[in-house]
Amino acid sequence: TLDYASISSSSIPSSLSPPLVSSISSAGVAYDISPPQREEHLTNMDYTNMHCYRTDLDTHNSIKLEPESPPQYSDSPVFSKLQDDTSAAALNIECRVCGDKASGFHYGVHACEGCKGFFRRTIRLKLVYDHCDLHCRIHKKSRNKCQYCRFQKCLNVGMSHNAIRFGRMPQAEKEKLLAEFSSDMEHMHPEAADLRALARHLYEAYLKYFPLTKAKARAILSGKTGDNMPFVIHDMKSLMEGEQFINCRQIPMLEHQQQMSAVTAGHGVSGINGGHHGSDCGVLGMTSLSGQEPTEAVELRFFQSCQSRSAEGVREVTEFAKSIPGFVNLDLNDQVTLLKYGVIEVLIIMMAPLMNKDGTLISYGQIFMTREFIKSLRKPFCQMMEPKFEFSVKFNTLELDDSDMALFLAGIILSGDR
Repeated sequence: TLDYASISSSSIPSSLSPPLVSSISSAGVAYDISPPQREEHLTNMDYTNMHCYRTDLDTHNSIKLEPESPPQYSDSPVFSKLQDDTSAAALNIECRVCGDKASGFHYGVHACEGCKGFFRRTIRLKLVYDHCDLHCRIHKKSRNKCQYCRFQKCLNVGMSHNAIRFGRMPQAEKEKLLAEFSSDMEHMHPEAADLRALARHLYEAYLKYFPLTKAKARAILSGKTGDNMPFVIHDMKSLMEGEQFINCRQIPMLEHQQQMSAVTAGHGVSGINGGHHGSDCGVLGMTSLSGQEPTEAVELRFFQSCQSRSAEGVREVTEFAKSIPGFVNLDLNDQVTLLKYGVIEVLIIMMAPLMNKDGTLISYGQIFMTREFIKSLRKPFCQMMEPKFEFSVKFNTLELDDSDMALFLAGIILSGDR
């Protein structure tokens, strides 16, 4: 068993200041060899005895570990001058395969219990998985989806039955490991905190200017919003019934609920998502729901509402762009150029999470319009929408969360090839 808890405070360099270490390389780490043991013992190197850095001088200066966050650093002198009474070094190491918290050094790499067990079963039982050419992304949430790609990832990161190591780490190797940590932290110190602050700033701007986030959209599409399901438009009749809720802008929730109740009572419309975003719904001068209008007129008003929503989307993208640090300091012509060529790409990316293979959410998630009905609409609208559905299916396999989306959209807006 590899015992990191035996790394004493006296072996910690005074310049070491890492509140979080997300990963370390297994290269160059050697172990003492002892008589052969059973494989269960050989593959287990426990990290459970790790502790946080802490000083007895002042409890407010203790360093806390935040496994879900990138490294950050403080200018406090306590972080740069650790006392001799500091407790054992803390290591928070990620699984090299899926990124989950590693439980030890298994089969030659730092791995979690799940990936260790998966690799052991595969090689012991000589399992052969169905070939996959998609190069699936392996992370904590998706690691069980594709066994072939997971096993290939295990091999690519260096897992091997012949790489089993055992014994205690020599003192020299402990000092070398700590020195590597110290060197890495010194190089990352000025940038890591800035990058984390930038990511947080963009994420907050994303939540502020884009009312229907990916998380909200996926919750609606998966039916996790309870009874507040979107109104479904699947034919021309349902389009006429739901027309007054299309092209809706956000208003306070109480006013929205009152408006929904009044309209539903007046027209007998059901299935409207009253618990999602609010709306000011007096749009497009539509006539009574009972009126028999030509389908061309209904379609025309729907297309006009799409144009109106696109204009609103451009405004949202513009406000988000202004929140990107340094954007407003650019020459005005450069700002216009970046937005001119980037806004369409951003809108398409933002549209993807609202879609699945069966249809798309519109009106801030209050309405779900089926893909088949969109195909039945007049050209060129139906021809424009079908490629977007195909793109969204592929894009959604990336499984980006909202923080990823914020960074991705900022990168699109600031793309240098405009």
